[in-house]
This record gives sequence, C-alpha cells and structure tokens, in this order.
Amino acid sequence: MKNRYIKTSVGMYLNYFMLGMINIIVASNMHNLSSKYHVSVEKISLLVSAIGIGKLVSLFFVGRISDKYGRKPVIVIGSFLEILFLIGIPLTSSYTLAFIFAIVAGIANSLLDSGTYPALIEAFPKKSSSATVLVKAFVSIGATLLPFIISILVANHIFWGWSFFIWGILYLLCGIYLIFMPFPTANGGGQSLESQEESSPFKEEPKLWREGLAIILIGFTCTALFVVWQTWLPELGSKFIGLGENNAVQLLSYFSIGALVSVLILAAILDKFVKPVTIMILYPAIAFLSMLGLFTIKAYSVVLICTFILGLSTAGIFQLALSVMTQFFMKNKATTTSYVNIASSLAFIFVPMITSYLVGAVNITMTLVFDMVIAVISVLLAIFVLYRGRKVFK
Repeated sequence: MKNRYIKTSVGMYLNYFMLGMINIIVASNMHNLSSKYHVSVEKISLLVSAIGIGKLVSLFFVGRISDKYGRKPVIVIGSFLEILFLIGIPLTSSYTLAFIFAIVAGIANSLLDSGTYPALIEAFPKKSSSATVLVKAFVSIGATLLPFIISILVANHIFWGWSFFIWGILYLLCGIYLIFMPFPTANGGGQSLESQEESSPFKEEPKLWREGLAIILIGFTCTALFVVWQTWLPELGSKFIGLGENNAVQLLSYFSIGALVSVLILAAILDKFVKPVTIMILYPAIAFLSMLGLFTIKAYSVVLICTFILGLSTAGIFQLALSVMTQFFMKNKATTTSYVNIASSLAFIFVPMITSYLVGAVNITMTLVFDMVIAVISVLLAIFVLYRGRKVFK
C-alpha cells in the first residue's frame, strides 16, 4: 500500500534542499557581504554564529510545541520565517540588522528540524534512518548547486542578492503547499506508544545522562566537523592552498558532492545492512585521515580528493544521531531530539567564534587542527554509544 505521506515528504525534503543553500550562502558571499556591511570577513563569519544563536534559543521550546500541537504548524511557520532572512540580508546595509535576520533564520531552522525529523520518523517508521538521512541528501544537493548558481550570476553580472531572493520565493510556495498536505499524528507513527515500546524492548532502561548525553555530545561534534568546512573552506582554499577565488569557492561543491554520494549510499544500506552507530564511528575516523592528508599535501588533485572525502565522511552523522536518540528514547520525539539540536546549535555558535579566533591569532591552518581533534572525540563518543546499546537493547 502506498504511503499517504509521500507527497508531504516531498515538501519537507524541498525545504531542506533550500536549507542546504542557506547553510553555505554566507560563506559563498563573504566578500560581497563584507563590502555591503563595511566589516571584515571574520565578522561576516559570525553571521553563522547568529544563526546558531537563533536556533539555540528557540530549541528550548519548539520541541515541546511540536509534540503538543503537531508537526505541520511548526514546519509551515519555519518555512515562512526563512523568507525574512533570504529577502532581508541582501537588501539591508546594516550589519546589526543582518545579524538579526540571521537569528531569525536560526529560529526558522529550529522549527523545521523540530517538525521535520519527527514527522519523517512517524511517517516512515520502518525506514526511519533512511528517511532522516535523505534530509542530508537534499541538503547536499542544494549546497552543491549554489556555488554554480553564484558563478552564473557573477559571469552574467547579475546582482548577487538573487542567490538569496530565488529561495525566498520558493520557501513561500513550499510553505503554502505544506498547508494542504496530511501529516502523521505526533508521536504516533501509525502505532500506539505502547506498541512502539513492545517492538523495541530494553534489557535495562536507557538513561538520558549517560547514553543520551553521549548522543547529545555527538550532536555537537558532528556539526562542528562540517561547520568548519562550510565556513572556512573557500578561505582555506585561497590562503592555505593558494587557489583563485572562484576555484576556492567551488571547493564547497566537491565537499557537497561527497556528502550527496554518502547519503545516497546510506539511504540504500541503512536499516538493512549496517547500523547507524557503526557509521557514526567509521565516518569521523575517515574524516580525520582526510584532514591529515589535506594538512600535509597541497597538490590540487589531492585537495579535491580530500575535500570530496571530507564531504562524504561528515554527511548524515547528525541525522543518524537523531534517529539513534529516538531509538533510545521513543516518547516525545521532538523534545528528546531537540536536545541533540541544542548541542548542534551550540556548535553553530561557538565553532565559528573559536575558529575565527584561531585564524586571527595563528593562521588558517588551525581550522584543520581544531577539526581533527573534534573528529577523534566524535569517534570515542560513538564507540561508547555502541557499547551502551549492546547493554540496553535485547
């Protein structure tokens, strides 16, 4: 029988296709924004932190709202709030106002996350890991296309603000579309909470302060892994590797292509051949080796390969962490996953701040060193979650 929520999922995935562009749109327009607001590139990077601030503040309550009032209202409102950021950033000449718009974008991201991930898990209960990882696939497609779209705008002398305006219009259309789409009952997933608990029995009750905390911390580390690259990859390409501006910006595309390849593979093999926690161990380890190669070898071909592998090995971990969190803590999905989202938001806030300080105090190579340490921590946390899973689940 055909799942009645497939059309609904199309709208939710389209939101994240555009969100993939929003995630790198500041990094891709750093010099344009720096000139418009008359501030340094380092200050423009802090707009990414502003997005994290907005997301963090709202996550303390949007999860509960999603569990109480349903997924549709928070997703639709999130879609409409994204419009303010996408229209406001290119039109204002005030850095302060741009910072406020970035905070609004963070709130919108929080609403989308708190509604979309639980809705997908409830709409596709037997393929929840694959359904959530596909979110990352659409994010990666969007992030892959944006640098090429910007290049087309530049080549044709079109105002760079159109790289914002187009997606604002599409968010409006997508929000209207989702108003008329059906959504699963919050925390239902087509079955009662009692039957969910019977299908996933525990040998012992999982503890939020133990395995839950480890998953929450992975929410921080896995986000930190790719925030560094989305924020600093163009600058790393130009200042550390010595590429021209266009080639440096297009490194983001190779990173995003790697991410897309990864999540498509994961969508096919998860829930069938491999467990999410296995990927959560393997991927950061591969990322560490790729960063080590990028740090030691500056040949352009090696840079492209390492950038592709970094995209591949940092993609989907956050979505898997959310899925694993709901496996350990099945009740109030939006609330429990909001804790992972809060950790992710902290990464969005503090990682650009930390790396901005490191770049200013030392040099651009410190972004690599910082991310290598994060990768090691992420592996250790995932190993602990694997160990606890064997203790908790029958």
